Amino acid sequence: MNSGLDPVEAREWLDSLDAVTRYNGDKASSELIQQLTDHARKRGLKLPAAITTPFKNTINPEDERVMPGDLFMERRIRSLIRWNAMAMVMRANDNEDGLGGHISSFSSSATLYDVGMNYFFRGTGHGHPGDLIFYQGHSAPGMYARSYLEGVFNETHLENFRREVSGKGLSSYPHPWLMPDYWQFPTVSMGLGPIQAIYQAHVMKYQQKRGLVDHRDRKIWCFMGDGECDEPESLGAIGLAGRERLGNLHFVVNCNLQRLDGPVRGNGKIIQELEGVFRGAGWNVIKVVWGRRWDPLLERDKSGLLLKRMNEVCDGELQNCKFNGGAYTREHFFGKYPETLDLVKDLSDDDIMYLNRGGHDPYKVYAAYAAACEETERPTVILAMTVKGYGTSEAGEASNETHSLKKLDLKSLKAFRDRFGVPISDKDLKDVPFYRPPEDSPEMRYLRERRAELGGSIPARRATSYNLPVPAQSAYASQLKGSGKREISTTMAFVRVLSSLVKDKQIGERIVPIVPDEARTFGMEGMFRQLGIYSSVGQQYTPHDAGQILY
Repeated sequence: MNSGLDPVEAREWLDSLDAVTRYNGDKASSELIQQLTDHARKRGLKLPAAITTPFKNTINPEDERVMPGDLFMERRIRSLIRWNAMAMVMRANDNEDGLGGHISSFSSSATLYDVGMNYFFRGTGHGHPGDLIFYQGHSAPGMYARSYLEGVFNETHLENFRREVSGKGLSSYPHPWLMPDYWQFPTVSMGLGPIQAIYQAHVMKYQQKRGLVDHRDRKIWCFMGDGECDEPESLGAIGLAGRERLGNLHFVVNCNLQRLDGPVRGNGKIIQELEGVFRGAGWNVIKVVWGRRWDPLLERDKSGLLLKRMNEVCDGELQNCKFNGGAYTREHFFGKYPETLDLVKDLSDDDIMYLNRGGHDPYKVYAAYAAACEETERPTVILAMTVKGYGTSEAGEASNETHSLKKLDLKSLKAFRDRFGVPISDKDLKDVPFYRPPEDSPEMRYLRERRAELGGSIPARRATSYNLPVPAQSAYASQLKGSGKREISTTMAFVRVLSSLVKDKQIGERIVPIVPDEARTFGMEGMFRQLGIYSSVGQQYTPHDAGQILY
């Protein structure tokens, strides 16, 4: 007996849902699906897990925000940034073999940063407090390369990449102590950026709600890799972000599917896994999986088998396809079903090879960023699929060893130059020179105009400090007397000192600890009465011990 649903009957159900959406709107359809789910649960039916969505873009093509700028100009600028970032690492290792650095990480994420730099990341000009950005550490060469075009750095700085002790070089990774006027936060690939970003967003939200600092519509952007998500610090506090409704926080995960020496999830799908984790923690999840060259194929996929193939393919096979080229992809990806093979019958092997991933498509990335900025009640994570070593050709594109790529052979270097249209002659190519267009060139004017409109060059660390009076010793009189025979914990001693400082008329208003409802630990009850409990959603219940003193 066939237990499957009749295809005609299934189509009727789907058409009915489409009709509800068409005549009653999305909200009505969502309510109907919820009622059906509740009804099925009451009947004891086994429901499929709904924590993940199909392996495709979250935003449909017809719902995408349109990118307003000059795509071709931006690609030229992005190509020069790619070249200079690669040249910086290559020249450093030519001068001193084994110096290190990373080419492939920024190669995969260049578009993710570029779209942000051109449209979303605001500096402190125009009276705005400026957005805060946690850059992925291994992508630092790309930030330096852009700053070189903007005139923030010169060739001497780039020549001294990873040799910053003289004060004329550039640190390996974002490091505010080594470059105090440039990097805002220290990050690398150990989960430092994500957990810092969450607590930064949390404190800023608190300051805003308490009326302490007007952050306006300030955003926190955090860039990280999919392999970095395995660090405990990366995902360890995402529940806090969802619980506190940190709509000012955006994660961008560069899902190039590869870590130091191989796949992140060879037999699985890291994007789907991360979607489930973040969605379960209360985040808004936007997947940017496929570029716009896939849109016509998906539109013609009347059988649904292309989406089925996308859902069933594992990350390791996706990397095989990208590494082995168009003919391999035709046979092993599209060739599984006659219907999907028929979809690409008019495409050459080269056409198939250049079916782009979403993280390399500026239109798709712009649409995702715009949608993220419209979400104010939940933190947003953008899961963007890319190719590690994008553009490095045979030297390392989608190769398991590409993370450690420090140099390109001459053949790959020529392919890189030609693919991105960098104006370097064959004669000069072996020296891998840096390139910056003339100051009055269209590229330089466009670059400056975009950043001027957004409030100036970034990264840039603008520190403002204040001299505060030191409280007199009498402020700690009760603590200095000691506790007599009574033993007190370190926590209680700290809270008593903090309580005294909060009461100080000169600096008390600058000391604003966040006292959560969960802080009912020994010695903290005094802060409840003095400062009140903070919750981003307000107090939703009356504690049974309200008004009592807890010891």
